[in-house]
Parts: sequence; structure tokens; C-alpha cells
Amino acid sequence: MSKEKKVKRKGRVMWGFIYVFTFIAAFLGSILFKMKHDPFGGEFKAEWNDSVGRVYTDIAYGEGEANKFDIYVPADDSRDSYGLVVYLHAGGFTSGDKSGDAGMLEWLCSKGYVTAGINYTLFSDAHPDASVYSQSMEIKESIPYVIAEAEKLGYHIDEMAISGGSAGCCLALLYAYRDVKDSPVPVKMVFGAVGPSSFYPEDWKCYGLDIGSEESNAAARALFGAMAGKEIKSEFGTPEYDEEIKDISALLWIDENSVPTLLAYGKYDKVQPYEGSQRLLKALEDNHVPHDYYLCGHSGHGLQNDNKVYGEYTRKILEYLDTYMPVK
Repeated sequence: MSKEKKVKRKGRVMWGFIYVFTFIAAFLGSILFKMKHDPFGGEFKAEWNDSVGRVYTDIAYGEGEANKFDIYVPADDSRDSYGLVVYLHAGGFTSGDKSGDAGMLEWLCSKGYVTAGINYTLFSDAHPDASVYSQSMEIKESIPYVIAEAEKLGYHIDEMAISGGSAGCCLALLYAYRDVKDSPVPVKMVFGAVGPSSFYPEDWKCYGLDIGSEESNAAARALFGAMAGKEIKSEFGTPEYDEEIKDISALLWIDENSVPTLLAYGKYDKVQPYEGSQRLLKALEDNHVPHDYYLCGHSGHGLQNDNKVYGEYTRKILEYLDTYMPVK
């Protein structure tokens, strides 16, 4: 290889890493969601005590340090069966913890569901091989453990829903569409906010990956490859590329049998591309999947400027649960 080619290749790799770390930094700066600061006067919070339910924390589901989950069970343990609602935490795949979603999990448990928050191995200096794909596989492996723990506590689980915010939404969509056939109980629905679901450079304008230059394509390969946990070799826009990226692209798993889906996205999201959510919406429409899509038209990744729309989305969660997984 000539010296000039080596310099060009080194430059492409450098720009690829810059994009990866820019993406991570943007995610870290944008993981605050409405449930954290509660502009709704407690409407979506439970007064948590023993009369409502109990929580059991840090139950292991694997050998990894992060392979732990928390499970919340209703005080009423008299029913023959229960629905499980899993909520996966945000954090750009590099930070966050299940404990940050305690309010959401308590609220959903207060409605009569067994709920669970699940940690997964985060990408870090200590775990440089962690990826969206490896994290999604950890979530897949965790679900039987969650259900077994519920059974041990006296709560028979016969169906489930899965959900999350941002990175957690990405992982929830992958489980709901990609892994549904392997779920130990039927998945009845999925809901979530601002989760990336597709990986086409032309959509990722927020990072300049749509330019189509040698450098931007190298950056896209570096970013998507880091998320997929493998080198991306195929040309963008080809069936071969779709096959390479499919393991982390929820969009590519949607078909006419996909579960009912409830989503919220921000039109001015600079962390994950709004344009990708439009592809997701079109796939749901084209496959006639029952769905609702809430657009926060004045907001970015935190959905911070559309309290009315976000409130409608959150109330719709209960409507979906009542329709597709009602408390028996």
C-alpha cells in the first residue's frame, strides 16, 4: 500500500472514531426524559408502599457484572396469572441504570402488572466489545430469568410487553420484532420513545453521514459497525448491507405479524435521526401493524417542548395495555 493511501485510510479511520465518540457524547447529553422531572403533577407516578407492591433488586441473570434485574410485583398476589412489562433504560448504550426507571416501573406495577428493569453490559473502556447487538442478546437471555423469578415469588406470567427510552427503546424494538419467536411467553405489544431503529447514512444527517463522501461513508461504517459489533463491508443501499446490519435494525424485522406498537419521537432530534423513525412508521403502515406514532413537533431527543403530546403518548400506554394485555 502506498504512503498516500495509508494516510487516506488513517484519516478515514480517525474520522470514523470522531463520529462514534460524537454520537456517544450526544446521547450522554440527551438522556433526560419527562418521567424524570414530571411536568404532569404526579399523574404518571405511584405512591409506592407495601400496599401497592414490592421490589426485589439486583437479581442475576448471567455471569456479567451488569447482568442484573429488578422486579416489581403487585401487592395483590391472588390472581391466576399476570402480564409482565419490561422497561429498558436509556443512556446511549454507554451509561444508565435500571434504577433510573423506578418511577415508571412502580407506576406500571400499580396498575396490576409485574414489571422489570434490566441492566445490560455498557460500552466502556472496561467493555470495549459491548455493542447494541451484544446488549440485545443479553436482554433476550434475561427474559426467562425474569419470568422464573416472578414464578418463584408466586406470580405466574403468561404474556408480556416490552418497552424503553432511547437506547432502551432500540433494544425493546429488537426484542419485540426480532426475538419475539423465541420469547418464553407471547409478546403482546411494544412501546417506547426516541429509539434508533434503522441505519442508513442518508437519514443520519444530524452527524453529516448523508454527505456521501469517502470520509462520511467511512464514518458511517465506523459508527454502525461499532453498534453492530462487526465490520461493515457491504455497499450502503444494497440487500447485502441490509443483511449485515439487520441484527441491530428493528425496522428490517417488521412484517404483517409484528406486535402492536406505540412510539414517540421528536422532530428536531439531533441524537438519533428523526428520518429513521419515518422509515419505521412507513414499515408499520405498509405491513398493517396496529400502531400509534406520536410526533413531538417542537422537541429534540428529550421530547422536552411538547408536554401535551407526551402526556397523550403516556396515557396511550395504559390504553394499549388495557387493549392488548388487560389485567385479568
